[in-house]
Amino acid sequence: MSELNELLALSPLPVPEVLHQLPPHQKLEVVSWAKNLVSHNTDGLDDLYNAISMIVKFIPNFMVIPLMVEHIRPRIAAGVCIKMGVDQATGYANDLPLEYFSEVSHHLDVVMMARILEKMKKYQAEKFIQYELLNHQARMLEIAPHLEKIKISESEKSAS
Repeated sequence: MSELNELLALSPLPVPEVLHQLPPHQKLEVVSWAKNLVSHNTDGLDDLYNAISMIVKFIPNFMVIPLMVEHIRPRIAAGVCIKMGVDQATGYANDLPLEYFSEVSHHLDVVMMARILEKMKKYQAEKFIQYELLNHQARMLEIAPHLEKIKISESEKSAS
């Protein structure tokens, strides 16, 4: 059942085996319940993400970055990035500490991450890619097929 698989993909927690053993009609009930639960618990978050993305447009990056790293969890930062769009998100991605941006990136879809990497400063994008390949290789391999503008030089290809 694809709906159940999509829903289960929202959580990094292991899937209880009992969910796979349910008959289809009960799986639909679980999916419906979970969607209602998520909707109820995230009500208003889109408005919050949108408000934050509008506010930070008027605050210089050098002020926003330290506040973001210290006070905003990566999942929330990712929600804000989605609302602000690739161009504005790229501006922050270039300045965020590598480890924090890595955490944020895990909450963004692979296509958006590819667009951000394509627009990032070359050095920052390379640092991020190297970090992800060392620490989260599977995630980087999910992003890679969506990259269009980043080319690996022949010397880098032969080194690997």
